[in-house]
Amino acid sequence: MTDQAESFEVVLGRLQGLVQKLEGGELTLEESLATFEEGVRLARTATERLDAAERRVEVLLKDSSVQEFTAPDGK
Repeated sequence: MTDQAESFEVVLGRLQGLVQKLEGGELTLEESLATFEEGVRLARTATERLDAAERRVEVLLKDSSVQEFTAPDGK
């Protein structure tokens, strides 16, 4: 599955796994570099997903038919 087909949560989980591998200190220099490169790619994918979600929220909030949510207790 490509990064684009994976959910944000899956991408984030993969990124966290890579961080753990890097912090473990058991990788060779080449393995560390490859893992870091993959992490950068995943971080960019996650950032793109968050940016897209933010744009969707902004559109929804600008739409006059969408009312701001108020909890039943007024909070």
